[in-house]
Amino acid sequence: MNRRPLLVFAFGAALLATGLGAAKPQGYLADGQFDILAVLPPAPMQGDARYEADRTIFRQTRAMVGTPRYRLATSDAVYKQPALMADFSCAVGVSLTPQDAPRTKALVDRAMIDTEHQTGIAKDHYKRLRPFLIDQGPVCEDKTELAKSYDYPSGHTTLGWTWALILSDLVPDRATAILARGRAYGDSRFICGAHNESAVEGGKLSAGSTMAVVRTTQAYQADAAAARAELQALLRDPAAARPTGCDVERQLVAQRVQ
Repeated sequence: MNRRPLLVFAFGAALLATGLGAAKPQGYLADGQFDILAVLPPAPMQGDARYEADRTIFRQTRAMVGTPRYRLATSDAVYKQPALMADFSCAVGVSLTPQDAPRTKALVDRAMIDTEHQTGIAKDHYKRLRPFLIDQGPVCEDKTELAKSYDYPSGHTTLGWTWALILSDLVPDRATAILARGRAYGDSRFICGAHNESAVEGGKLSAGSTMAVVRTTQAYQADAAAARAELQALLRDPAAARPTGCDVERQLVAQRVQ
């Protein structure tokens, strides 16, 4: 009996089981299709007005520690997809979970490959320090972990703004609430103290400009059509779960950050 085919099959299965044979996840954009460094303004440097504005905002927002808005910022620091889906549920008007909205999650998962990639390029290029490494002050996350990566642009903000842009595309009649929540999600990063305010603005620009190109691809448009139908059906379903605490969240989202 020739055992070679069985050995080849077993080896291939082992590769897949260990992840060695798995294909690298692909976004919607081809390599070199977009260049974030040609779009994003440079990170603020010492002596710039933007640099000093960042320091002022960091110091002043430390007064928000312990407030309800700071607690929302602490909650927003959890950036895994189920948490982000919950964060946008009030804005959309229905509870979003990976189980109830798998096509929507898959759409954002793939688009995030592109937006995270571009933000990562800029982070590695500018290597800007996080605000608590420049001025003293409490932060809503572990400083040791945060210090392992750079400030500009904000990766959390990139993820949140990617969700906001895609959801406003899928549920346009809820776009105002969705985009307001996306803006507040970014604000949470400098309220938390994990990022400078300029990094938050950079994260939104990085995500927004990348998504402008992503949206032109046929693959995105096809996936978005399926996700749009999924969300519309979920919103029409009287048995679908609705989020709670939305009135409180709306008040915090609308709160002016001093």
